[in-house]
Amino acid sequence: MATDTQTSRTVAEKFVERLGRQDPDGIQELFAEEIDWHVPGSDALPWTGRRTRREEVAPYFTTMWPHFAHGGSKVVLERVIVDGGDVVLLAVWTHTVVATGKEFTTPAAMHLMVEDNRIVRMHLYEDTLTVEKAFNAG
Repeated sequence: MATDTQTSRTVAEKFVERLGRQDPDGIQELFAEEIDWHVPGSDALPWTGRRTRREEVAPYFTTMWPHFAHGGSKVVLERVIVDGGDVVLLAVWTHTVVATGKEFTTPAAMHLMVEDNRIVRMHLYEDTLTVEKAFNAG
């Protein structure tokens, strides 16, 4: 069943709102049981990679967030594009890495797909080289 644009926008708005208040369980409940999740990265960034189950969503955030200095992040959501079940979030985020003290900024695009009021797909596109460099102490 095709998802209408307004439903997708509402689900995406809930996602962004819960992300902003760092509510991993609230984010997780927006996802379907089976998901297509991909965050490119490397072994040096333990939260990156693929996930296929709803219960893997909250651990993504609880693994990632402690690596960034509390109060040292800025997210600018520049645009939300919705077409049926597809939602694309265009943003720029800046984080400070706790271990190195390095700050990085990267443009990012997140593609969500909504079906039956649940997110079934989340693919993140960001400058993974810039992220990884900020985690290197050298």
